[in-house]
Amino acid sequence: MMYISYIVKRTQIYLQEEQDAELERRAAAAGVTKSALIRQAIDAFIEGPTDKATKLARFKAAVAQLADHPLDLPDGKTYVEQIRAADVRRQEELERRWRERPS
Repeated sequence: MMYISYIVKRTQIYLQEEQDAELERRAAAAGVTKSALIRQAIDAFIEGPTDKATKLARFKAAVAQLADHPLDLPDGKTYVEQIRAADVRRQEELERRWRERPS
């Protein structure tokens, strides 16, 4: 196995839960780490194209890449059920922590 070593500087950012979940989903779909995806986004932001031809070419490349890694999204009903179930679990966890807190 070959490892490519490069020097990076560590930094910390704060994400909303929804941002982290979406980042995790997109990274998994692309087969990369969240850190790699963040670095790609920063590079794209910093290098942002200035001419329309480059913007169009990058857009087409992004669409082509998406075709290679299609999103696996549930139907609307399933999605809502998953969100509601997650809310119930989160509320139950909060209530459990509240009951177990030191007095």
